[in-house]
Amino acid sequence: MELPADLVLVGHVLDAWRLDGSVKVAPYSSDAAALLAAREWWFDVRGTVRAFDVIGAKVHGSTVTARLVGIPDRDAAEALKGARISVQRRYFPVTDDGEYYWVDLIGLAVVNETGEAFGTVVELMDTGAHQNLVVRPAGDGSRATERLIPFVDAFVKTVDLAARRIVVDWQADY
Repeated sequence: MELPADLVLVGHVLDAWRLDGSVKVAPYSSDAAALLAAREWWFDVRGTVRAFDVIGAKVHGSTVTARLVGIPDRDAAEALKGARISVQRRYFPVTDDGEYYWVDLIGLAVVNETGEAFGTVVELMDTGAHQNLVVRPAGDGSRATERLIPFVDAFVKTVDLAARRIVVDWQADY
């Protein structure tokens, strides 16, 4: 089975849920809309990737519980414990203007308003108050040279997904 090109990692299996083969999932977002909308989830169980059709899924506190086709009982569900779950991007809700999914920002080039290149976004970090772009210079594997740039309007001036570039009001000596 060929993997879809637009798979996005959205959570992992915490444990089996009930006796009927349901699983309990930790979503990687506070909004589990993509998990709930997708009718097919892709599970990576220790390097083996397999798709399961979703019979039903619902929010349960900060987790999601789901029944899957082909998982008939608790033992089968427990075998999925720790599996990483991906869904196709087409199941993600459409964002409003000025809103972005983290996955869309990863890999974008970051430059300041004078054109000075800082590198690319390698991840985002949520500090509670706001998110930070973690920017690493190209070709540099050292974490010591990473920049953390707050992803707030005061510093992020433009995000151009088509051009794969973010312009920030930030200086090299910050």
